[in-house]
Amino acid sequence: MQIRPIALRMRGLVIFRGLLEDPVVARLLALLECDPADEIAFADAYGAFCAALFPHTLDWGRYLKEAVLQQEDLYVVRHCGPGGAPEGMRAMLDSELTFLSRLTALASDEVLATAPRLEFLPRWSATPADLTAAYEARLANVGRTGYGMFARYHVFTVKDGKLIPVEHPDPQRLDQLPGYEAEREKVVANTRALLAGQPANNVLLYGDAGTGKSSAIKAIANRFAPEGLRLVEVKKHQLYQIPRLMDSLAANPLKFILFIDDLSFAANDDNFAALKAILEGSVGGRSSNIAVYATSNRRHLIKETLSDREGDDIHHADTMQELMSLSARFGLTVTFTRPDKERFSRIVQDLAAQYGVDQPADQLLTRAEAFAIRAGGRSPRVARQFIEMCKAGVL
Repeated sequence: MQIRPIALRMRGLVIFRGLLEDPVVARLLALLECDPADEIAFADAYGAFCAALFPHTLDWGRYLKEAVLQQEDLYVVRHCGPGGAPEGMRAMLDSELTFLSRLTALASDEVLATAPRLEFLPRWSATPADLTAAYEARLANVGRTGYGMFARYHVFTVKDGKLIPVEHPDPQRLDQLPGYEAEREKVVANTRALLAGQPANNVLLYGDAGTGKSSAIKAIANRFAPEGLRLVEVKKHQLYQIPRLMDSLAANPLKFILFIDDLSFAANDDNFAALKAILEGSVGGRSSNIAVYATSNRRHLIKETLSDREGDDIHHADTMQELMSLSARFGLTVTFTRPDKERFSRIVQDLAAQYGVDQPADQLLTRAEAFAIRAGGRSPRVARQFIEMCKAGVL
């Protein structure tokens, strides 16, 4: 492959133009456009490319293949959107994939051949890849793998109305949460329905603090991420930003849980109306690939006072009915109650087995009960704190 024409072809990318913003690809382009006669500039550009590539891999071909398959490229966006991709775009896609397949085979020796005095520079490997075949496989499975940042991450937060990926999400697993399997199974079943494209409910998990409501949702997101589930954590004050975000997610082939943790409102909270709109959907109806999962310590979500009930509202009953109806907009409500002694004992023993805490059962449970009394009562959170302190040798 001749070096200069490669750079020109890269500059002309359309479908995969986003590749030029990739830091490794951008440094390769800078290297290919560098004049080998200017040995200092060429060596600097070469070193910059290697320094960008090597933290990921020594294989340029492998890196480029992953970059292509994870791109939020023009074709996949149109392909997954309403109406699909225009017919003429397919020829453009095939042409660029053919070029990029050849580019995966670009070896360091070919580049250094243009500057023979710089043979001391490091080498990279280049494994050729058939990107056309790989891309077709990606399209066939895009409902599970996603594209763009959705292919690289499965948990997101919201900032200024945009999704921000969480690089190191909570690794919580379902099998690490003993004691509430029956409650979680209802949420798991609803999630399976969402993934299968069947009608799925918005879900409210409410109950006592420390019973694992939030952990259950995070663990479910981790469990079903390989099947196309993505979790978007939303703060209460961000609810007004969500309708526009939901419109963009509705065209995505993946399935999404909007996760609102520790949800509650004051009676005059502006976010109350925003959540109602999210739960009911826009004028176009609720999107079938999005469900809202919320946790709360309050069944009716609205903080009330006696003065609220004794106010001067002429239609007081209607107002109270509206405030209390929010929780009814969650089609599935699952209650997590504080564990009794028997359930708490099972949780402690299961966690002890997970952490490798080897103590006589009677002694362990007696100490756990004493710890729970000092901590304010039994809960899975208290049980985990007790076992972790036992494991650390503090207790």
